[in-house]
Amino acid sequence: MSSTRTWFESVAEAERRARRILPPSVFAAIRAGAEGGVTLSENVAAFSRLALLPTVADLPAERTLATVVMGTPVSFPVLLSPTGVQAVHPEGEVAVARAAKEADTLMGVSAFASSPLEAVAAVTEKFLFQTYWSGSRSLLTSRLQRAREAGARGLIVTLDWCFDFRRDWGSPWIPQRLDTKAIVRYLPELVRRPGYVQRYLAAGGPPDLGVPNMADLRGEVPGFFAAFEEWMRTPPPTWDDLAWLREQWDGPFMIKGVTRVQDARRARDIGATAISVSNHGGNNLDSTPATVRCLPAIVDAVGDDIEVLLDGGVRRGSDVVKALALGARAVMIGRPYLWGLAAGGTLGVTNVLEILRAGVSETLYALGKASLAELNRADVLVPDGFAIGDRQVDG
Repeated sequence: MSSTRTWFESVAEAERRARRILPPSVFAAIRAGAEGGVTLSENVAAFSRLALLPTVADLPAERTLATVVMGTPVSFPVLLSPTGVQAVHPEGEVAVARAAKEADTLMGVSAFASSPLEAVAAVTEKFLFQTYWSGSRSLLTSRLQRAREAGARGLIVTLDWCFDFRRDWGSPWIPQRLDTKAIVRYLPELVRRPGYVQRYLAAGGPPDLGVPNMADLRGEVPGFFAAFEEWMRTPPPTWDDLAWLREQWDGPFMIKGVTRVQDARRARDIGATAISVSNHGGNNLDSTPATVRCLPAIVDAVGDDIEVLLDGGVRRGSDVVKALALGARAVMIGRPYLWGLAAGGTLGVTNVLEILRAGVSETLYALGKASLAELNRADVLVPDGFAIGDRQVDG
């Protein structure tokens, strides 16, 4: 299907449309990686260094893409990673939830989301709540209880960020609140993006920078920077802290941000049911290896005991298949669906998911595989020195 005004053929086209629609500062906040963007670029480029080996006969007429992730059946192995303050579209996470429901897959809802958990739960039952180690233990348990009552299918604990805002090309300015002073400062950008302004005017006004899922024990909703300060002021967790947190959540439990074998083993040992091999999309420590390079050694170390997901650099259905052939249960995407959200709201997110779904199906067909379970490492040519071995990751 060729691209039209409301439909696009590739994730790259979604990115181009998002760039045209969003104010430059908003687009930069999504697109940028830490410091020089080395890891951001490597996450994507690493997939191109993996070759696939197609076959030409006895190809499967039908392919099964369904799998189970953290105890929840999904129609294909692509999940929507939690991302905070989705100011690319007025409906934010609610629009994403509609697309996730239509695609029959799981979405992650960030503690720093623009929309409350309950608004997402009203649209889809298949969602995971993501939290940071932030605030007191009593505050953490209250947030977990709220997620449990909302119906979250699992918990994601994100650990892969060292508060690095440095960008070699400059970090976009983010206001404390969208007051008159902030709007005046943004005015030159807004004048150039009338469609973005019209969306918000039609929705009732500029985005609210409050983060409802970080409400305190009295139920008061903090602004983004107040919530961020709480997080930064909280001493980082020990493995004992994470073991305690695991005990507070009686359902599926994921630790996100693993790139070392030793961390994968510790996550398994505290009872985590899943890990996400992730470097925060290149927004953590720059020069961290691409996640797909870290994946094989981690799968070899813990893959029989725990679900291993991959997050970072996925732009095509063939990337998904490569990750699964190397042992991932599923992948998580962030920027691609945010670009789709910016380009077309729910329809744009659906568009991105359908691009990836079609790509997974077509790649399986070319490989002669009728299901995801038939994939194995023999389907991928991994160049010498590509995979980060146990010694390098665990040393």
